[in-house]
Amino acid sequence: MSKFTGGNILLDGNFILKKVQVSANMKVADLGCGTIGYFVFPVARIVGQYGKVYAVDILKTVLEVISKRAKLENLNNIQTIWSNLELFAATKIESGSIDIALLINTLHQSHKRAEILREAVRMLKKEGKLMVVEWDNISSPFGPPPEERVKIDLIKITAQKLGLKLEDEFSAGQYHYGVIFVKL
Repeated sequence: MSKFTGGNILLDGNFILKKVQVSANMKVADLGCGTIGYFVFPVARIVGQYGKVYAVDILKTVLEVISKRAKLENLNNIQTIWSNLELFAATKIESGSIDIALLINTLHQSHKRAEILREAVRMLKKEGKLMVVEWDNISSPFGPPPEERVKIDLIKITAQKLGLKLEDEFSAGQYHYGVIFVKL
């Protein structure tokens, strides 16, 4: 997978997926997967035919696009799921069933960030990982306005309250930070 430019923003998908250690046969949920499913398709190839990728979004049109592309690319391990991540247990994924949850450029789009994190944690297996990638709180010529950006300290505090342990903190690109938590 090559670098992705969305509005001149570079996110190195290979780097991000290696950081969280996606591997064969895993169950991975991309929560707020977005129109092009930027992480959905590379993850589907990594986890292989015995793995599963849940492409979760609140926009049904997004899920239709991903579903059509999955069929075209013969990726039968992708399942699209419509959900409002702000509602606890609304996502039709069994509690404690996934190895990795991805929240990439998702939290800044909501004011119910703790609720979204809680829903992600519900789906994770014990020892499962949650990766959050968000916009740095720096001035930049693009991205969400500064008041919409998520402070990393708030994510860490909320994650700890939800029973997660910080595993890694890193720069996810010129304008993004990343954190990985493990469910205890």
